[in-house]
Amino acid sequence: MRTEVAFDAGGITIAVLGTPIDQIYPRSNYGLAQRILERGAILSEYSPGTKTKAFHFLDRNRLVSGLADAVVIVEASDHSGTLRTASFAVEQGKDLYVVPGDITRPMSAGCNVLLRNAEPYVSFDDFATHALHMRPKVRRLHQLGPDERAIVEQIKNGATFGEDIAKNLGMNIAAFNQLVTLLEIKGTIRSLGCNQWALV
Repeated sequence: MRTEVAFDAGGITIAVLGTPIDQIYPRSNYGLAQRILERGAILSEYSPGTKTKAFHFLDRNRLVSGLADAVVIVEASDHSGTLRTASFAVEQGKDLYVVPGDITRPMSAGCNVLLRNAEPYVSFDDFATHALHMRPKVRRLHQLGPDERAIVEQIKNGATFGEDIAKNLGMNIAAFNQLVTLLEIKGTIRSLGCNQWALV
């Protein structure tokens, strides 16, 4: 749950309800609501006792986008209420960012439709630089040993498979595995699975 991730990272959560604040829906979210109140807020434009209507959940997305500095759409089906949030964001002049997804996944369909007229960011550094105005992370290669730097250079030049990198460097697999483990711990590279590697 994304709210739990925000808590674990020391952030805050503002929940905007499509119901009055005295009607937590679904009821299974009552405990989560109590936790949000410890480090955040719960908002609703409906006064206590108001009968909840289905369209309230779509209308509240106007407040979600209105409170945000920027809106990031991670998942959305082609008929998702999230697309309503994206529409509100555009109307309100908010920056809108969309994460592309697998074209075979229904929950990526809405995102991919939005991307037809979007400027693509192909890495987190792209997003951090343009959207968050952060400087790209500088990899401190001077803190790495010569063999570690050699592996990083191989990956930088397009090699991703561990077997290929080890072969190119004339390195035995045991030594290579030890070095990539250290590089991963240092936050220099990350595993893509199946012994494939990429720079962080």
